[in-house]
Amino acid sequence: MPSPQHPPRLETILLEVEDGVATVTLNRPDVLNAFDERMQDELAALWRDLRTDDEVRAVVLTGRGDKAFCAGIDRADIPVDTEFDPFTYEDPGRRIGPKTQGLWKPVIAAVNGMACGGAFYLLGESDIVVAADHATFFDPHVTYAMTAAFEPILLGGRMPFGEIVRMTLMGAHERMTATTALRAGLVTEVVAAGELMDTAEQLATAIAAQPATSVQATLRTLWAARNLTPEQGVALGNVFLQLGTSARALREGQETFANQPRPKWRLR
Repeated sequence: MPSPQHPPRLETILLEVEDGVATVTLNRPDVLNAFDERMQDELAALWRDLRTDDEVRAVVLTGRGDKAFCAGIDRADIPVDTEFDPFTYEDPGRRIGPKTQGLWKPVIAAVNGMACGGAFYLLGESDIVVAADHATFFDPHVTYAMTAAFEPILLGGRMPFGEIVRMTLMGAHERMTATTALRAGLVTEVVAAGELMDTAEQLATAIAAQPATSVQATLRTLWAARNLTPEQGVALGNVFLQLGTSARALREGQETFANQPRPKWRLR
């Protein structure tokens, strides 16, 4: 059911909210869920909206259908006759990424097919990526006379340098399987297609069941620390702790530990 805080005004995205989890589905399957200007607007507004929605504590992001998660920018939207100006260019990734819109609630991406090009704006800013076993990943920019810039930069903290170089320079001539993406660190789990959404929702539900402030503060700490040296990160440890730790939170955590049964865990 759509959340009452989010009226059904979206045209390119489907939204459902249940048990603390917002499921966001890219809804342009006729163009492999490529994003046009309308979808960019809707994603930017939705991420900002979810920041302050206390009903939502975690997000599952996927694409409609089983062919593609997202095929990047809709090439029909690319102004090929416009000269590129590096001083005024506004990259679409600054609009569609959850982190660049200030959303620090965990995003679990469920890759249900092909993910290429601009899809890495979304995957690069997701926190956990799970993939169906038929999913593929590639970056076709250079094949079609475009520079691969922002997407591989976003993947820098997730994949080894050599894997990023190979994927970006091979362009449309090679696709990475879900198994290879798992080995390269792009995804954390590969499951059968029929199990994909259940797996993503189980992860999101488990995260959403935990104290929201602790989860968001921890997530923000991890993203901040990836841009620091280990020494700098440790030096800021007390600052990071202060983001989500209070005497009240510690008392509540101790009460949970002492009086509630341990969570049922899954072995991965």
